[in-house]
Amino acid sequence: MLVGECSTYARVWIPDVEEVWKSAELTKDYKQGDTVLHLHLEDGTELEHKLDPKTKNLPHLRNPDILVGENDLTALSYLHEPAVLHNLKVRFIDSKLIYTYCGIVLVAINPYENLPIYGTDIINAYSGQNMGDMDPHIFAVAEEAYKQMARDERNQSIIVSGESGAGKTVSAKYAMRYFATVSGSASEANVEEKVLASNPIMESIGNAKTTRNDNSSRFGKYIEIGFDKKYHIIGANMRTYLLEKSRVVFQADEERNYHIFYQLCGSTHLPEFKDLKLGWSASLSLSLLGIVDDDDADVGVCYLPGINESYQIGIFQVLAAILHLGNVEVKDRDSDSSNIPPNNSHLTIFCDLMGVTYKDMSHWLCHKKLKTATETYIKPIPKLQAVNARDALSKHIYAKLFSWIVDHVNEALHSTVKQHSFIGVLDIYGFETFEINSFEQFCINYANEKLQQQFNMHVFKLEQEEYMKEQIPWTLIDFYDNQPCINLIEAKLGVLDLLDEECRMPKGSDDTWAQKLYNTHLKKCVLFEKPRMSNKAFIIQHFADKVEYQCEGFLEKNKDTVNEEQINVLKASKFDLLVELFQGEGKVTSPTGPPPGGRTRLSIKPDKARPSQSSKEHKMTVGLQFRNSLQLLMETLNATTPHYVRCIKPNDYKFPFTFDPKRAVQQLRACGVLETIRISAAGFPSRWTYQEFFSRYRVLMKQKDVLTDKKLTCKNVLEKLVQDPDKYQFGKTKIFFRAGQVAYLEKLRADKLRAACIRIQKTIRCWLARKKYLRMKSAAISIQRYVRGYQARCLAKFLRRTRAAIIIQKYQRMYVERKRYKRQQAAALAIQCILRAYMARQQYQLLREHKAIIIQKWVRGWLARQWYKRSLAAIVYLQCCVRRMRAKRELKKLKIEARSVEHFKKLNIGMENKIMQLQRKIDEQVCFRRRWGPRACGPIDRMRITSRTGAALRLCKMQKALEEETKQLENDLNEERSRYQNLLTEHLRLEERYEDLKEEVSLTVVRMPPLCPPSPLTTPPPSRPGSPLSSLQDVTKAALDMSLFLKLQKRVTELEQEKQSLQNELDRKEEQFQRDHKKARGAELEYESLKRQELESENKKLKHDLNQMRQSLTGNAGAGMAAPGSPAYKVLLDQLNSSNEELEVRKEEVLILRSQLVSQKETMTEPITYHFFSAEQPELLLSFSLGVCLVVDGHLSRDPPHPACATLPPLRRLLESQLQSQKKTYDNEVEALRGELQSMKEENNRQQQLLAQNLQLPPEARIEASLQHEITRLTNENLDLMEQLEKQDKTVRKLKKQLKVFAKKIGELEVGGQVENVSPGQTVDEPIRPVNIPRKEKDFQGMLEYKREDELKLVKNLILELKPRGVAVNLIPGLPAYILFMCLRHADYLNDDQKVRTLLTSTINSIKKILKKKGDDFETVSFWLSNTCRFLHCLKQYSGEEAFMKHNTQKQNDHCLTNFDLAEYRQVLSDLAIQIYQQLIKCMENILQPMIVSGMLEHETIQGVSGVKPTGLRKRTSSIADEGTYTLDSILRQLNSFHSTMCQHGTDPELIKQVVKQQFYIIGAVTLNNLLLRKDMCSWSKGMQIRYNVSQLEEWLRDKNLMTCGAKETLEPLIQAAQLLQVKKKTDEDAEAICSMCNALTTAQIVKVLNLYTPVNEFEERVSITFIRTIQTRLRDRKESPQLLMDTKMIYPVTFPFNPSTVALETIQLPSSLNLSFLTRV
Repeated sequence: MLVGECSTYARVWIPDVEEVWKSAELTKDYKQGDTVLHLHLEDGTELEHKLDPKTKNLPHLRNPDILVGENDLTALSYLHEPAVLHNLKVRFIDSKLIYTYCGIVLVAINPYENLPIYGTDIINAYSGQNMGDMDPHIFAVAEEAYKQMARDERNQSIIVSGESGAGKTVSAKYAMRYFATVSGSASEANVEEKVLASNPIMESIGNAKTTRNDNSSRFGKYIEIGFDKKYHIIGANMRTYLLEKSRVVFQADEERNYHIFYQLCGSTHLPEFKDLKLGWSASLSLSLLGIVDDDDADVGVCYLPGINESYQIGIFQVLAAILHLGNVEVKDRDSDSSNIPPNNSHLTIFCDLMGVTYKDMSHWLCHKKLKTATETYIKPIPKLQAVNARDALSKHIYAKLFSWIVDHVNEALHSTVKQHSFIGVLDIYGFETFEINSFEQFCINYANEKLQQQFNMHVFKLEQEEYMKEQIPWTLIDFYDNQPCINLIEAKLGVLDLLDEECRMPKGSDDTWAQKLYNTHLKKCVLFEKPRMSNKAFIIQHFADKVEYQCEGFLEKNKDTVNEEQINVLKASKFDLLVELFQGEGKVTSPTGPPPGGRTRLSIKPDKARPSQSSKEHKMTVGLQFRNSLQLLMETLNATTPHYVRCIKPNDYKFPFTFDPKRAVQQLRACGVLETIRISAAGFPSRWTYQEFFSRYRVLMKQKDVLTDKKLTCKNVLEKLVQDPDKYQFGKTKIFFRAGQVAYLEKLRADKLRAACIRIQKTIRCWLARKKYLRMKSAAISIQRYVRGYQARCLAKFLRRTRAAIIIQKYQRMYVERKRYKRQQAAALAIQCILRAYMARQQYQLLREHKAIIIQKWVRGWLARQWYKRSLAAIVYLQCCVRRMRAKRELKKLKIEARSVEHFKKLNIGMENKIMQLQRKIDEQVCFRRRWGPRACGPIDRMRITSRTGAALRLCKMQKALEEETKQLENDLNEERSRYQNLLTEHLRLEERYEDLKEEVSLTVVRMPPLCPPSPLTTPPPSRPGSPLSSLQDVTKAALDMSLFLKLQKRVTELEQEKQSLQNELDRKEEQFQRDHKKARGAELEYESLKRQELESENKKLKHDLNQMRQSLTGNAGAGMAAPGSPAYKVLLDQLNSSNEELEVRKEEVLILRSQLVSQKETMTEPITYHFFSAEQPELLLSFSLGVCLVVDGHLSRDPPHPACATLPPLRRLLESQLQSQKKTYDNEVEALRGELQSMKEENNRQQQLLAQNLQLPPEARIEASLQHEITRLTNENLDLMEQLEKQDKTVRKLKKQLKVFAKKIGELEVGGQVENVSPGQTVDEPIRPVNIPRKEKDFQGMLEYKREDELKLVKNLILELKPRGVAVNLIPGLPAYILFMCLRHADYLNDDQKVRTLLTSTINSIKKILKKKGDDFETVSFWLSNTCRFLHCLKQYSGEEAFMKHNTQKQNDHCLTNFDLAEYRQVLSDLAIQIYQQLIKCMENILQPMIVSGMLEHETIQGVSGVKPTGLRKRTSSIADEGTYTLDSILRQLNSFHSTMCQHGTDPELIKQVVKQQFYIIGAVTLNNLLLRKDMCSWSKGMQIRYNVSQLEEWLRDKNLMTCGAKETLEPLIQAAQLLQVKKKTDEDAEAICSMCNALTTAQIVKVLNLYTPVNEFEERVSITFIRTIQTRLRDRKESPQLLMDTKMIYPVTFPFNPSTVALETIQLPSSLNLSFLTRV
């Protein structure tokens, strides 16, 4: 420590006997030469600390509080032992964190308590993360090893070391579990499960209970986990080191034997173990002190990988035999010999179980064979040697069994797949020192010396690489080198070499070996010492501590001798497994089959002894074997990249979360953590990137010091802040500081912030005081104002009351006077009323008698007149009703007769009869005239004149009416023709305009290729030369991006192709229409010719009848009935001639009209034609001519008009309605053109405004704006013209179809209009052609027909090869689903169940196939989720069920399925939709996962709020992947992309809400999980950042109208965690508020956040342990899951609410881009 740093209030560490180090504070400045420091301890006591007079070293300085509790010990500014110990204690006790980084080492403290930090959710949270990003964890080390193996293609090793009970085995087990979970197996063999399953059996046979650990591993193991090229687990291999065999026959106090013996004894109740004859007798020496605990596993359910059941029973026999062998009692025969009784039960059981003879075994247990050069002797041995031989045999059998099990476990984990790389996990004993240390502790400490040397070299190498990488001048760092200690142990004439030499001596002993050690190394090696009080021990100075070893037993344990005759007896056993144990490797048979071959390993395994070398195997010492295996292990480790885990035992009493500083410091020194700290502290331990340094110490810079170059800025500032340039170095990317400099900078920063805080407080207090003064001043003024106001109000009140009293008096007096006046007035009026009433009664009595009589007279007269009028009206009404009834009956009868065909016949017959009657009457009149003479002339002449006059008048009227009606129809027809011609002219003009536009566009494409894509329907507005627009276009041409032009050109080419296909289809349909029209026209002409011939024959027949009638009349007149020249005859003849002339005229008019109609129909192109009736029927004219005036029964009567006349008004009304509809259409077109003109004007104005705005911009912005505007305009025009083209094509197709329909209808009407049943005397004219009313286009049924062989093509084009992007942009959403359903409807319409089944099956399978192929593409998955849901909704909507038909139109109800119930397929589709939804969520999670932590936690959305703290060595380059930095905007952009894609695909709104809810749950869960696993993120400022980020997400929900989807509620745990970081955490009231506020967080999460809470600045305070315990007490009654992390894989249940479609199936068109021309609309 520097002298200048020992000022008042400086905090230091001083040594302490109990706590090792104790914190104190200087109360007086230290000056050079002072021998005493005046200190103030934390408990309040004052202390004078004396400095060492020799070294005068000052005590270690404490780190600032802000650095206490760091994840990485190398991030501390002061790196020394007390700082490391205090940091570990704070993390372990206060924050309940058991893992801490120390550079490249992970320090793991055993909590002696099960913690919920090893679940699958934690594994998933650490998977894929960089090592420095998350809190320290064994999973982080495993992930780093796995990632470096995949990235660097180099084998890795994880070295786990520590004392017994420190948690080495558990740490190694969790590392292997991580690899098994993350990598998985490459085959179906589940190798990772086998690797994990091998742990229980190895713990059973290799672990035991000791005083320090209930499950202590009594052997070392190195497990290699093999991976293939895809980095999946393919197998594993295990190597073991130095099994503690002595534990089989001896256990210390309060310790136990290996677990397997207790598990075996605990299973004696099972029937398969009764033959082992085990029991808990007092003579069981192996387990004499052991008691079977409740948690001892039942060996009957143990799983032994690679060993079948028969071999398992054999293993249990061997173990039981070892137990019985230990109970064999040896008795003394004499001093030099011993024996075993012949009926020893335990030896008998042993021999039975092992398959050996009792005689041989009992003999060789008490004898040994001595061989000389010429003879062999059998010598008895004393009892002590016999007992040792028995124990040695037990240990040897167990060791062989242990090795055999390990070999077969390796065979079970072996894989035939070639191994690409491996990760080794070394679980080996740590440095040990006990009161009595023997050969085992010597070997263990020797192994730790080798590992420590490798560790030191690796740390030194990393430091050197870091300095060289950053181009920092490299200076030699002095670090502890334990090579002398290793040489002392393993070199020539070292401890092991002398031990082996002594073992080879015939009479070697532990004493002679000790003397050799003293003679060789004492006073020659500083690391070797001799104890003062012992000649049978020696001391070695290891790297961790001095250890005294007792020499007794070293030789025996090193030789590990076993009587060869005993081994031969066992080899002669009938027990196959026992024979196999003692055979060489080459003769071992696998219990599961022949051993697989061809395995290649990168590691080096110790060679197994061949069978021929069995004698040499017993001569190789244990020390030599261990040294060789250790050498191979070091070679393996040096060939890999090591990762270190140092396990620390916090106390010897196994108390949870109890920290013993003495034991911790001892282990920290032993495991090399402090050496790592010392190496780091010797150089530049603190390292900051330039950005981190700038962000942290920006407050120490002035505004003028801040430059654009951050590196130069940091250099300038450091030169001003730190005067000594040796205290820092500038690297390429980092700044390196020596120890203590970060604390110094933190002090400067804290002083600057403190000064700023004081200034802020001063200003705030001034502001508060001024505000208080102003409030007091304002209050005084207000009080004065209110007092004065009160006084004024009192005066005003007095004045008002005085005035009110006067007014009240005035009104009171007035009231009294008025009341008196009213009384007097009422009395006068009463008197007057009584008097006048009396006078009126007198007058009334006089008038009553006279006037009453007059009134009665008039009233009685009026009543009589009224009765008469009513009677008369009733009689007249009754007469009218009777007459009306008769008239109705007569009218009805006449109408019936007039409608019947017989009536016309009767009329004709009547005409002939009337003619005959007229003839007879004429004859009678002639006779009468002759008889009576001139007297009758007068009446006859009058009658003739009257008849002529009436007939002429009626005929004229009818002719005029007919002519007017005909003219009116002709005028209407001419008007309709003119309108139709106008429409044709307008249509031709539009076509010419269209062709002109095409030519202009083609010319524009040639002239302006870079600016305007060649669209067939777009023409850019012309611009005058030299105008601003033309100059702007020139600039735009130069700046246009070629890629945009290529895209537009490609789009125009596609539009041209589509237009060409539509044009071809239009030409084809026009040709077909011409052919059909010609056929219909030929049939019509043929029919007209036949009709004309028939009419001409009828006319000839009528003429013939008339001539006959004329001849008959002439003949009758010639017979004397009447003369031809008589007046009556002339009148009749004139009438007939006029009727004939009228008939000829009408025929000519009919022919003219028909010719005009035919010629007009041929020239017309539109299908709408108007047909008038063809001609007046001849019988109508005949009736006019013959029946105008007929005398029947002496009365003048008139025949009713012909029914043909009655059809003219309806025809006229039809024509008028059609003319009105045409007029309406024309008006609509004119209105549309006007609207288009108005829009063009508006567009022109907008263009001018934009041009004016662009001219005001700078040139670069002007070019960009004009280019963007032009692209937008052209795109909009292209889209509009495409819509117009589609509408015109639809109109053309519709009109063509109408032409066909009208032509067919004309033929039907002409054929059906012929007159049937014509009488002989009745003429038949041409049928009346009604007006042709246009029919609607043929209604499609919303079905698509396809052939069975086209089904594969349909599925391929519509599903497998469909590109979702083109469909989503250009076509209606859900089009594939509609097309598939229309095909399904047609199959249902045909009642083809096979077709329905195959179509649905192919559809479902194809969707699954495309999703399996492109399952990671969000757009594809979203597209098919939308279409699957739409297909499902269509099946429901058109199923015919009433529940789904409520919102259908009548047409949609008509399109329901009729033959099949597809409810089962609906369920299948629903399941498919659920699978797609889950795949969509998984795809979305994979996209969002890398963004969430960076965007929600790491990125500073609010700049300057979060402080940056040193990260230490853990954030090294090798752990940082080169990835882009994601921000909150990245997440929002991705959410926008998801939402817009789903909307374009037509996803149901309710389904979008569910997807968004799942998205927000993933964001909240991942963010909260990382927050719970990262101590550096739990601060007040980070809580503010999180709340701001959450508010931005909520704003996004509001913009998308998704606040009601439940997404905000999924963020509630994250919101509450952020609030928890910001609220006060001191008092009980704060605890109560936290408990009520954090209802969405579990107790474990709340406590975890409080434990992790870390102040970023020294102004913040840590959360006290008392407060955390208060929270735990208050939340104790909560019933909730103990899980710490949220389940990020949880998916909310999805529902698909029924969403009926409004799209009419019959209106759906098939776009040509889908290549579905083989489908036919039905």
